[in-house]
Amino acid sequence: MSDKRATRVGEALSAYLARSGMQRRLAQASVVDEWETLVGPNIARIAKPQSVSADGTLFVSVKSASWMQELQLMSPTILRQLHQRGKRIKRLVWKAE
Repeated sequence: MSDKRATRVGEALSAYLARSGMQRRLAQASVVDEWETLVGPNIARIAKPQSVSADGTLFVSVKSASWMQELQLMSPTILRQLHQRGKRIKRLVWKAE
C-alpha cells in the first residue's frame, strides 16, 4: 500500500511540475549537472556552465578568450548536440574568466 501512495505522490508532483512550467525549467537546468556527458570531457575541461535563464540561454564560463572564440564557432554544433539529447537550450553565451 505504501508503494501505491508513493506512486500517487510522484504522479501528483509530475503533474504539478508540468502544469506550472517548472518541469521545463528543471530540464533546462539539468544541463549544468550533465554538462560533461552532454559535451564531452575535452570541452568540459575548459568550459563550465553557470546558469540557464528562463528564455533558454545557457551562460558558460571559459578558461580563456582564445577558447571562448573557438567555442563560439562551435556553438551551432554544441546546440545541436544539446537538442539531440532533449535539452531546450536556445542560445549559448560564453564568458572568458
